[in-house]
This record gives sequence, structure tokens and C-alpha cells, in this order.
Amino acid sequence: MMNLKEKADTFSWVGPVVDKLKRELDLFREEEIRLPAEPGGWWHQYVCPRHHTELIFNAAEQDTFVFTCPQGCKLEGEPYRGAWLVYRHQAIARYALQAAAVFAADGEDFYSGLAQKILVGYAEQFPLYPVHPDAQPWMLSGRAFHQALTEAIWSTTLIRAYLLLVDHGVTFTEEEELKLQVFFTMLEESMEQYRHILIHEKKNAENNYTAWLNASLACVYAAKGTRAKLGSLLEGEGGFYHHLSIGVKPDGFEFEGSTYYHIFVLRAYLIAAEMAGRFGVDLYDAKGDQGQSIRGMFQLLVELSGDNGELPAVHDGPYARIPFAREIVEVLEIGCTAYKDPTYQPILANAYRYLYGKEERSGLEAVLYGEGERKELHSTSTARVSILLPDSGFAVLRHPGNPLSVLADFGEHGGSHGHYDKLHITIMHRLGEVAPELGMVPYGSILRKEWYAETASHNTVTIGGCSQAAHTGSCREFRQESDDTYLWIRSDGAYEGAVLDRHLLLTDGWLLDWFHVEQTTDRKQDQEVDLWLHPTGDLLLPVESRRIRKDSPAVLGQEAGYGSVEVLSVLQNESDCALSARWSSRYDQVGHAAEYEVSACTLLAPGSILHEIRTPGVAEDPSSLIRGIMLRHRGPSVDFITVYRAGHESAALKLVSQAGEEVRIQIETNGQRVVYCLNPKKGLIQEKSLNTEE
Repeated sequence: MMNLKEKADTFSWVGPVVDKLKRELDLFREEEIRLPAEPGGWWHQYVCPRHHTELIFNAAEQDTFVFTCPQGCKLEGEPYRGAWLVYRHQAIARYALQAAAVFAADGEDFYSGLAQKILVGYAEQFPLYPVHPDAQPWMLSGRAFHQALTEAIWSTTLIRAYLLLVDHGVTFTEEEELKLQVFFTMLEESMEQYRHILIHEKKNAENNYTAWLNASLACVYAAKGTRAKLGSLLEGEGGFYHHLSIGVKPDGFEFEGSTYYHIFVLRAYLIAAEMAGRFGVDLYDAKGDQGQSIRGMFQLLVELSGDNGELPAVHDGPYARIPFAREIVEVLEIGCTAYKDPTYQPILANAYRYLYGKEERSGLEAVLYGEGERKELHSTSTARVSILLPDSGFAVLRHPGNPLSVLADFGEHGGSHGHYDKLHITIMHRLGEVAPELGMVPYGSILRKEWYAETASHNTVTIGGCSQAAHTGSCREFRQESDDTYLWIRSDGAYEGAVLDRHLLLTDGWLLDWFHVEQTTDRKQDQEVDLWLHPTGDLLLPVESRRIRKDSPAVLGQEAGYGSVEVLSVLQNESDCALSARWSSRYDQVGHAAEYEVSACTLLAPGSILHEIRTPGVAEDPSSLIRGIMLRHRGPSVDFITVYRAGHESAALKLVSQAGEEVRIQIETNGQRVVYCLNPKKGLIQEKSLNTEE
């Protein structure tokens, strides 16, 4: 990468961004920066127990003992104080890197002095921390934090600041350098010990911890100039090449199937690559045993992202969080510089839009890693094809004439970060989400396990009021043609004696979602089968069929175990009929706002019931409840059939025939009438297509 002074002289946008970073640091001209003497706890506990939202953190606040929820709750004591200290230590490490970057860009001594003060301060303080006595038993215990993982991440920020200063001619006194080298040696010993425990004792080399322990040690070796030890981080069990081979699937997705942890591991790889480059070792084109690569991990993000650059929150992970957005910016800026691929730009632009309200470079990550004359970025992407990720178990259906797309999850559970969500679908519009996965709250919230990881919070099926078992589904067929894309996915391990088949067909006019459930054991046949849909936006249900108001919204929770679900109303039909619904969303783009609507038409089987429900919302703010739909049917088999269209006019959907195992339906919209047949052995078959005038 370019020298920061050279970058500031070359690109016109760098100077104004550096000036902004200066102003953020200038508060320490008046008030000396203070490093907390206490070690940090576990950041996931920085969450309101009532509203389940992350508590507010103000980086300019040097100390506090009262912690505020965005809804106004005031909390004191542990575990909130320990979690706040994590944020504070991380913020100070970031200040060190920011001050080093500002100095490197314009050479003002105040900023190098600030960075030096932080680095030496932590070098003096770190030996005073014991191995954390309050860490939870499952953690690898750190010193400065509960988790060794947090310590590894924090150390990379500090050492990057140290190296940036040294690269730009800053020297420390002999006493300061001695303290720093003791600090680095202690980190080295700790990280090597943690690494041995994780890889050789716990036999868990694929863990995302491993990538960060490797990254931390790579930074330590770079700071100490010990090239000889770098080989141990590259080769052998748990080394860079081995972790790339076992921690990333051949299709490029991190093995837990989470976009959040994919970015998390990719960032660790890029830090390791940066440090290896200091010793003349190029990891940017490294390959795993089955062709896995850093470039392939970037391509995976491009393939999963929406047309507006938004990344879906599959499995554990937040949608929107400032530290996560900064990580996306860092990773994508490095990727753009290393691989010169313009398809990365929409994701980068979306992250900048979230952070700063504009699709343009700003902030520390831009100065450190961004290159190019253009400050502005553009989120508009070219039309992309459907994709199948056979190793990870995901598929994305796209069609150039349809603003709707759909992501389907049929693969492995995802380990400790997986959800009980097989055959879940995320429906997206070109302008934003329609029916997403709801994301994940901080792990200290009880809703992590009670709602967000459970099946009912996903757009898929539950049976008997229970979540699915942890299992792996399968792809029966994936077919992409000029007129449509068809996906047939199956789960036969979610529930004993039940087979779930989901058929998805995307054309230029609609998305057909046909979910067939077959219960094959007698004792299962009277259990209730529920299909869930959690749309964002304003849901509009028509007054159709017979509408029954529930006397108590708690009844469903008591009967079926869905404690987080409130029933608002019920629509019940006695014969085959189609019910329509629609919802509208508003998407704020740079410079203007755009609105979009999506309509749905559902074919209800006799005896099926449509519940209008209210549940915790997207994990960024669970207290912002969302209205959704749950379709319920009791019986040995059921077909849930829904057609989605962009716009306010829904398609017409009706049952044509049901003979033996075959079911035929007709879809009519835009002057076209199409008949489809579902055969359990052959899948979904289009039988005829006519103009309505014929």
C-alpha cells in the first residue's frame, strides 16, 4: 500500500478526511487521555436486559458508571461496567491507530506523541493484569479482557499503530522500547499458549479464534522483527494455509455460514497478509487445499450481497452496527486495492452510507486503506445471475427482469453460530429487504437463544411448536434458464418422520414459493405445521374470509411454545381460497428516498388458518416490533403456496386439480396464465403458458 504522506499528496480527498480525524483527536489537547486501570469484560453483555438493544457508547467519554439504553433505561454495575471497559479499551487502541495515521499523513508531532503515550501506557499496564478470573468457562481467558479473542483483536490495532509510527520515522526512548518489547513478548507467549490449547488440546483448529490468534502473532513477529517464527503461522496444523483449507468452504464461504463471521475471519487473514508482506511473503494469492482463497472470499460477498450492496445477516451476526460497518469498510478497501475489482464497490458504498450518510470515502479506514482519486462511490451494480453454493448450502435466485430476489439456506447448521433455520428464505427487493433473516442480538441477551436462533424467527416451517433439530438439508435440483431459475431444496432431518420440500421459481414476473410438508409417521400426523413469514415494512392484510379476534394474545405462546409471538388476528377458511396481502417499505438512498411495495397471494388449503402476528423486530432493535404472518395447518401433509410480485397488484392464484400425489395450480398476472404441476418425484413442472385472451 502507498505511504500515507504520498497518499495525502496524491489524492485530493485524503486531506479533508485527515483534518476531520484531527478534530476528533484534538479533545486530548485539553484533556489528557486516560487508560482505564481495570481490564475489560465481555462486550456481548453490553445489552439492555429489557429492550435487548446494545447500550450506548460515547467514545469521547473517558469514564462512566451509568450505562444508557437507546430506549432510556439506566443500568449500573456488572456486567455492564466490564462490557463498557471492552469498548473503552478498544476505542483507545483505535485512537492510537488514528493518531499514528494522522501523523503519518501530515507529520504533526502532537499526534505521534498521543499514539506513543497510549502504546507505552498499555505496555506498562498489561503486565499488571492477571489472567482474567471472571471469564466464562467456555472461553480462552485473556488478561486485558475476558476473552483471549478480544485481546488478540485489540493487540492487532495497537501493533499496527506502533508499526505505522516506526515506518514514518518515530523513535521511542530506550526505556519505552524496552517496555514495549516486554509487552510484545507477553502477548507472544499468551497467544502461542492460547493457540496450542485451541488447536492441539481442544482439537478445534477451524475455529475463527485461530485466524485471530494467527493475526495477533503475525503482528507481534513483525513488531519484534522475528521472521523465523512466521513459518509456524503459515504451515502446519492451524497455520494460515491449513485454516484457509478447513475454515473456508470450497465455494468461498466461512464454514459457519455467517456473513458476519466471514468478514471477521477475512479481516484476520488480511491483517496476517499485511504482516507477512513485511517479510516478503505474499498471501493475497494463497490457495487452500480445495482452491479456497482470500479473493474467493471477496467474491462470495459479492455474490451474496443485494443489488444495493447490503449483506444478508444469515446465521449469527448483526445487520447494522458501527464497528461491523467499519470492519466492512476496512476489508473492502483493502480488497479494492489488492484486486482492483469494481464489483466490490456496492458493498463498500453501502457501508460508507451507513456510517456517514454518503457514498463517499471518509474516516480512519479510508485514510489507511483506501486508494484512488475518486472520493465518491456508487452502489449501483450490474445485473447478476443466480448462484448455487453447494458446499455451504446456500442459493440466490435472481432474474434480470424482476426486482425481487431470494436467498435460500439448506446447508450445514453452522456450529455454535448456526440457527435452527433449514429451508429459510430471505426475500430482497432491488432497493432493500422484504422478508429478511432478523439477525442476532448481542449474546448476553436472553433473546439470542429464546428467539433469534430459533426456527420460528425465520421464514420457514416448524412442526408441533418445536424448533428444528440441528441438521443439514440438501439441494435436489438447481436449474437456471433464460426464462426462470428453479431451486428444489429438502430437509428430512428437521423433525423425526417428516420431509420438508421447498420449491422456489423466479421469473421476470413473480416469485413462486411452494412449501410441501409430508409427515410419514402416524404419531406426527395430527401435529400443527406452521409456516412463518417476517416481512419488514407496513403489512396490509385485507378483510377477507372469516376473521376471528383472539381473546388473549398469549394463547399461542402457551399452546405452542412460541413465547415471543403475539397473535393479533386470525383468518380461517373452510375451503380452498387465495388470500392476498401486501407491504410497503421505504428506502433512504443518498440524495433521495425511494418507496417500494411487494404483494403476495397465498393459497390456503381447507382448514388452514392465517395468523397475523407481532414479534421482536430486526436484531438491531428488537423492541421495534414487526407484524408478520404465520400459516397453520393440521394434518399429515400440506402445501403452502405463495406468489410474490413487486408492486401493489398481486397475482391471481388458484388450485386447478389435486390427483394422487400431483397438485396443479394456476398463476395469472400481466395478461399471462401459467399452470404448474408439483410431482413429489420430479419436482415443479410448467405445463402450459397462455395469454389470458387465448
